[in-house]
Amino acid sequence: MIKVSVIVPVYNMEKYLERCLDSLLNQTLEDIEIIAVDDGSTDLSPEILKRYASLHTNINCVRKENGGSSDARNFGFQFASGDYVGYLDSDDFADPEMFEIMYSKAKESDSDIVECNLHHTFAGYEDTEIMVKYHDPKDLLCYGRHIVWNKIYRRSWLAATNVRFPFGLIYEDVSFFAMLVPYITGYAYVDIAPVHYVQRKESVNNASSQKTMQIFEILKGILDFYKEKGFYDRFESELEYMYARILLCSSFVRMCRIPERAQRKTALESNYRELSNVFPLWRKNAVLAVDKGRHARFMKAQNTFIYRFFSAVTPLFLRLKAHFDPDMC
Repeated sequence: MIKVSVIVPVYNMEKYLERCLDSLLNQTLEDIEIIAVDDGSTDLSPEILKRYASLHTNINCVRKENGGSSDARNFGFQFASGDYVGYLDSDDFADPEMFEIMYSKAKESDSDIVECNLHHTFAGYEDTEIMVKYHDPKDLLCYGRHIVWNKIYRRSWLAATNVRFPFGLIYEDVSFFAMLVPYITGYAYVDIAPVHYVQRKESVNNASSQKTMQIFEILKGILDFYKEKGFYDRFESELEYMYARILLCSSFVRMCRIPERAQRKTALESNYRELSNVFPLWRKNAVLAVDKGRHARFMKAQNTFIYRFFSAVTPLFLRLKAHFDPDMC
């Protein structure tokens, strides 16, 4: 019996692919399968995958036309046969004990999802991100890590939810995690940080362009999903808080990194307008009112004038930071 299926989307990753695959082949967990989805690569990635598949029976390499990481993950899921499913991007890598410890926790706790901590891996060093443990779905929607590759998911449960990644958009992990939240009945954590999230300036997540405005489409899709499935009333305050937190914190910073001034100005103005149009009373949000964290303090301070001020000074601050510590930016 396959215990964990790991789906790896691959697109032009010849520089990093072998490290990723080796880290999965070296897992201490027995009965693990690797589903490598070649998303129409034009470099040497297909040859690397073919070579690895010829040497290792637990690697299943499939190829499709280029459709992006989301499409590759969705495509790979149909080939998974494991009790649980995990995802790993082909430029990242995992420590040998990752899936053994996570699978053991999943079976012990009978959880739908098991989450681990992670490393941000820069050229010369790493830092470790340790998350507060949340179990209630409402807390997960507000404060959970909306990323996919530090978790494993019960395959039968995930299939039953019918939640998949949105096609053709960045920030797909935000959509995937948020849409899974209402279905969660068991959520567990392990204290290790066995996954290495490699920081590459050329990667999609680090590319600062007007594609950052796709977050509006992602968030709209989440709200539409909750309304269509009848979850909206149960999670309305948490959805409003999530909406505000993403737009005023993470997306705001990404938009401030857009190099072209006119594009940056358009994105930042659209960002605040989007929040005000969708949730005009967001400042009175019940979750925000009791939140004492630093993000909440920043959010509570926002109004039109303050937002414009930060929109002007934050890009300058980020450029100075990049000059003195380029790896961090």
